[in-house]
Amino acid sequence: MIKILANDGIDPIGQKMLEDAGFFVETKNIPQDELPVRLQEFDAITVRSATKVRAALIDACSNLKLIGRGGVGVDNIDVDYAKSKGIGVYNTPASSSLSVAELVFAHLFTGVRFLADSNRKMPVEGATKFNDLKKAYAKGIELRGKTLGIMGFGRIGREVAKIAIGVGMDVIAYDLYPFNPEVEIVLGGGTKVNVTVKTATLEEVIKQSDFITLHTPFIDKPLFSAAELAQTKKGVGLVNISRGGLINESDLLDALNSGQVSFAALDVFDNEPTPNQAVLSHPKVSLTPHIGAATNEAQERIGVELASLIIGHFNK
Repeated sequence: MIKILANDGIDPIGQKMLEDAGFFVETKNIPQDELPVRLQEFDAITVRSATKVRAALIDACSNLKLIGRGGVGVDNIDVDYAKSKGIGVYNTPASSSLSVAELVFAHLFTGVRFLADSNRKMPVEGATKFNDLKKAYAKGIELRGKTLGIMGFGRIGREVAKIAIGVGMDVIAYDLYPFNPEVEIVLGGGTKVNVTVKTATLEEVIKQSDFITLHTPFIDKPLFSAAELAQTKKGVGLVNISRGGLINESDLLDALNSGQVSFAALDVFDNEPTPNQAVLSHPKVSLTPHIGAATNEAQERIGVELASLIIGHFNK
């Protein structure tokens, strides 16, 4: 019997698909430092973002035949090394795109209406300083008519563009690789129309956007450090629901304090799961704990897609 370790969990529907296909599925998490020994009991491992499958772990587990990643990025897996050892590596890039895109806009609406800071202060000061708070948060802005710069125009970037167009924003998009600038919008009654977004250089996105959202893989250095932040529009809003490390957090704090950046929205951080306290407590930062794909719908789609890939792999 094929034994699978779902070390970061799997949706019950996906688990049932695997078990109905004759696989054994273990969902109890094994700590990272115990995996070199314990993973030798399994033929496959599925992970999310928490568990790392590096070359040393792969070498320790000669029995390993498959690594599955429930989600988009595979930064926590040494993919090329695994494939060189004949191990199948699979991920589920399409399943969580809509959930991540919707969280982008949850943060954008939060930022332009000061909801994060308001929710911090209302329980403490709302009963005694209601009118002061009302005045403090009276200068919100609308998203309609503003320019959203999307860095990374893959599946998630495209879903973000669709929502932005529906909100009435102008969209400019940049990607390292050539991409189709057309996105399909579904109108009421199911009517579908194609809308073309404006392609832009990295420099144009940085300088022309009212808001910038990041949807790129992890890279060796931040996309936004002091130099890039200084080139943005005064009062830009930044959203990172992609990878920690894409924004230099120290430089971001300086830009927030100077007003160069009006707000930042972060779902990912350096040093997870212990982010910088100065970032967590800043009044101009809205925060979520790496939950971009954490909706019931996305988790079900991820579980089903991952189970189908695993079954297909072992049935070959």
